[in-house]
Amino acid sequence: MSNRRAQKYRERQELRQQIEEEEEAEVPSVTSSNEHLPFASEECIEPEKVIEMFKTCLADILESEDLQDVIQEVKGDLYRRDYLVAFDDDEKRYAYASRWTPSRAIAYASLFGSLEQITELFKSNDGQRKALCVGGGAAGELVGLGAVYARQKQLNPQCPALSVDLVDIANWKNVVASLYNNMSSWFYDPSQFTTKFMKNDILSSSISFSDYDLITVLFTTNELFTEKRKETIGFLSRLSAQCKPGSLLLMAESAGSYSHIEVGSKKFPVQMLIDMVLLGKKGEDNGAWEVVDQSESCWYRVRGELNYPMKLENMRFFYRLYKHK
Repeated sequence: MSNRRAQKYRERQELRQQIEEEEEAEVPSVTSSNEHLPFASEECIEPEKVIEMFKTCLADILESEDLQDVIQEVKGDLYRRDYLVAFDDDEKRYAYASRWTPSRAIAYASLFGSLEQITELFKSNDGQRKALCVGGGAAGELVGLGAVYARQKQLNPQCPALSVDLVDIANWKNVVASLYNNMSSWFYDPSQFTTKFMKNDILSSSISFSDYDLITVLFTTNELFTEKRKETIGFLSRLSAQCKPGSLLLMAESAGSYSHIEVGSKKFPVQMLIDMVLLGKKGEDNGAWEVVDQSESCWYRVRGELNYPMKLENMRFFYRLYKHK
């Protein structure tokens, strides 16, 4: 066995041993506040208004004769977990945004609005808030945060401005710009809600996390662990080292076996790997983060009164909201 192969084998064995030591441990003892997210929340603008924005923004895409063919092509790439190919041109990216981003956006808006620690970011009147959405190129997180921020601004006109940075390995710049421009009507002063898209591989980028109040990694960690496990652990470690005290980290992934990661001959839930890196070893309290809210299986269900040309999907996922110590 070559030295390189031997080193990789040792790393896999060490990781597997660490996970197995944690496998019988209880999930952090935090009450799950959201097993069923509300369809609509007082903390964000109405789902109907969000969906109408998508219909207006993507009208030409939704009327395209080729749309269903492109969606099927993207769907096939995603099924094979060939993420780079799935989003390698604007036609595919807009097709994805028209088919799946609306469902994600209203679910994310409900999730963000249901987490008191997130809405509290907008209750004070000081300074500016900054958010980073890792893997957020399809803009579901941007629209979801915009829906919450628009309502918070109505409730408290003096609430701080919000800047949302999106980073993704595919070039979603045009999709982000289209949706952001159409969201501007939600705000009396659009300059209070700004965004920047960065085409970058988060696993190898030099992005600093020190200024962010909120970082989201939604439906992305499974993909990262599948592609580059060691680098993903390094990314999580950088979050721990760089994030400021009190900052929030929200992670979500599909509930169930789809989000299990193979280590050697065994499979483990991805959240177990994440907790191991962020929370430290059970009983030692030596991790950089603490869990402040969580659900192992959370549902967002779409009501039938929403009018959209394609099916809006229900979503079932787990989430963890961490706070930096």
